[in-house]
Amino acid sequence: MSLKSKLSITLFVSLSTLSGNSVSSELNDKLPRATKAEQTMSFWDLPYLDGAYISTRPEKKSDGIEVGDLSLVTKNKHEIIQLSNEIQSGKYGLYDSLLISHKNKLIYESYYRRSRVDLPTGQASATKTLTSLIVGIAIEQGHLTLDDLHKPIINFFEALDKSKFVSGVEKITLHKALTMRGGLKIDQDIIQKLEKFPEKLKGQKYIQVLLEHSKPITDASQKFAYGNFNDMLVMHVLDVVLPEGAEQFIKKELLERLTIKQFEWKNSLSGVPEAGWRVKLTSRDMLKWGSLLLNDGNWEGQQLVSKAYLNKATSAIVDPLDTWIPDNYKYGYFIYQADISIDDKQFKANFAWGGGGQYVISVKDLDLVVVIKGHDREDKILDAVLKTVLPAFL
Repeated sequence: MSLKSKLSITLFVSLSTLSGNSVSSELNDKLPRATKAEQTMSFWDLPYLDGAYISTRPEKKSDGIEVGDLSLVTKNKHEIIQLSNEIQSGKYGLYDSLLISHKNKLIYESYYRRSRVDLPTGQASATKTLTSLIVGIAIEQGHLTLDDLHKPIINFFEALDKSKFVSGVEKITLHKALTMRGGLKIDQDIIQKLEKFPEKLKGQKYIQVLLEHSKPITDASQKFAYGNFNDMLVMHVLDVVLPEGAEQFIKKELLERLTIKQFEWKNSLSGVPEAGWRVKLTSRDMLKWGSLLLNDGNWEGQQLVSKAYLNKATSAIVDPLDTWIPDNYKYGYFIYQADISIDDKQFKANFAWGGGGQYVISVKDLDLVVVIKGHDREDKILDAVLKTVLPAFL
């Protein structure tokens, strides 16, 4: 293939030409795919790519994703390419992919370091947004209602011995749990002791243990507290109300519907699917559930997630109180929101966020979905990406 032909498919430019950073002078001209050895390797053992892969005309694959051409939708592609140069140079830390979808077409695809197009990697806490979407699917199919979100979760568990619960458990609703305000508080030493006997945590026994060993639930305890068993409370309700259980529902009604074939979704000690981490997906497949956020829960002409639920889930319900969360971030149902100012205009971004730099970002007013993956401890890339990518689509 001639260099001219390569250029028509992949932007084949020397990164070192774009800046003075000492980065690789080579770009991969083929999508980086995992070797047989890499498919079973720990993420932390994956070797770094020899150079970045950057495509302004992504390849069409049999994964249900439509593709387009960045050059046809923006004149600012060089700023985005420069951003990729900076990612590769390590300016923002250790990041592995940046993908951009516009009007439901993948128009920019780039991989660095440990990313492979066909290798599912950890979502970290971005998994919580997936759990929220599953709630929305359950509502759309009639297994839950919007009113159910405000009922005590103990109403869903008939097999529990309610006489042993601490006081105030009736204050815990799906609405509270989805906004990190369930209010459970269990001493760490008690948790460690309980986890030594996993057979006592199977199924609904897990909820029994939590509601027995927590400190009393009060209005004061029901403040925003990230994690704190909230995601698993939600998943256990789903496991009870879904006829085939949560695991089969996730596979059939989320993953298969989105043509997600390469994934890993581990179960918790209780035997139900994890709700807040231990899920692996490819960067391309992350775009798909970003599309659900963008399109009000619609997928290929069918309403997959309840639109009414998503309207609530993506609203600013609470102000996160943890010091590591930026002041301008708001929180809905396991989904963050932030207002981004570009050229004196305000744009609302809804996004999933997982530790190390896992992001699925939806900006409805610009018809954009942006995916970022990384393994960076500081995780400070989001502002740079939004302030570079969003102006290109004004």
